[in-house]
Amino acid sequence: MVWIDLKRVPVALTIAGSDSGGGAGIQADLKTFAALGVHGTVALTSITAQNTKEVTAIQDVSVDVIKAQIEAVVSDIGVDAAKTGMLHTSEIIEAVAEEVRRHRFPLVVDPVMIAKSGAPLLRKEAVRSLVEELLPLAKVVTPNAREAEVISGIEVRSLEDARRAARLIAELGPQAVIVKGGHIESDESVDLLYDGEFTELRAPRIESRNTHGTGCSFSAAIAAELAKGRSIRDAFRTAKLLVTEAIRYGIPVGGGHGPLNPMAQLYKESERYSTVVRVAEAVRVLESIEDARRIAPEVGMNVAMSLPYADGPEDVAAVPGRIRLVGRRLRASAHPEFGASRHLAGYILTARGYDPSVRAALNIAYSDETLDRLREMGLRISWYDRREEPPEVKAREGATVPWGMRVAVERIGRLPDVVFHTGDWGKEPMIVLIGRDAVSLAEIVREVSS
Repeated sequence: MVWIDLKRVPVALTIAGSDSGGGAGIQADLKTFAALGVHGTVALTSITAQNTKEVTAIQDVSVDVIKAQIEAVVSDIGVDAAKTGMLHTSEIIEAVAEEVRRHRFPLVVDPVMIAKSGAPLLRKEAVRSLVEELLPLAKVVTPNAREAEVISGIEVRSLEDARRAARLIAELGPQAVIVKGGHIESDESVDLLYDGEFTELRAPRIESRNTHGTGCSFSAAIAAELAKGRSIRDAFRTAKLLVTEAIRYGIPVGGGHGPLNPMAQLYKESERYSTVVRVAEAVRVLESIEDARRIAPEVGMNVAMSLPYADGPEDVAAVPGRIRLVGRRLRASAHPEFGASRHLAGYILTARGYDPSVRAALNIAYSDETLDRLREMGLRISWYDRREEPPEVKAREGATVPWGMRVAVERIGRLPDVVFHTGDWGKEPMIVLIGRDAVSLAEIVREVSS
């Protein structure tokens, strides 16, 4: 959870351009600083007219105004660490280098050269100034594979190429080099840190068009963590995690490359309390049912709800020990908590692959009468047969539910509201309701039971 010590607020400065589409540049940097609990400040270098498809215009800020912005921030607020992004011309690079030498704050250099749309953001004649003036001042430099090629002079097509390029770039003066692997063909995204030794961080490659601003957020995360006093290696790990989540939950706007979402982890954490509260409210609805004998499974029932950005069962809240029949009424065995039901989590997480708005699931006992009532309510129903489960699925722990959900979806050609199976050897038949909200599902069950 992000928490800011109000007695000593870390401050990071971004020296970069503005993206009118809100996906990259200072817009991405400030979101990233905020997501990591750091106060963000700005020295604007260029104004770009751009969207998810193209850059249509660039207006550079005068060198005097760029320097004045840096001076204004440093003289009053202070800077614990800074990063550079778009520095369009040699004059801008040289002015920024002069200010960095004067104020001596830790610097992360993101050598921005080309926009996601392909538009040049660094003039060709300015590359030499970047290499000679700014890189020697950097604590960390964060090129992608294409930028590493320009700076090092060698082709970067593999991880071994990235290692060679990192060594060559390190000889230019920065304390550490991170070659990002997003542009290297591989099943994984492998980022490489060189600080005299190599450190690799790997993540599954996420297929997404919403990756605009990835480099900006990555370097901003490094700067934010350095502003907190973290080591380069710790900052590297944090940046990798943040960007991976930000791509996974990128923002689908525009017709080109949409922006990543550097606030994703913050949004996710902020929903924990309200999600548990909704599950607790759903439990109260279920416990209010006067006679629950027809809907209560012998193995017990449960109700679960996920965070809006859920990655695994640990992001799904449910009732530990389940909800059981006591006489005629249902009683929860404990208060809801995260990670309490891998079973219902499997339904939710698989369903979210088809519809990310799905967050809740609730299981009840199987009966033809209950299915008829659910049909009368207009709910879409599908099913799977556990006896048809492939041996390789049955042998793998936790694989049955995702397999069953996929079969149920394929059967009706869309995500159902209700999935059922009629059991198997030692397995009780079950009905599972799927939806956006735990309380809404509980209210459906209360109506069905009446």
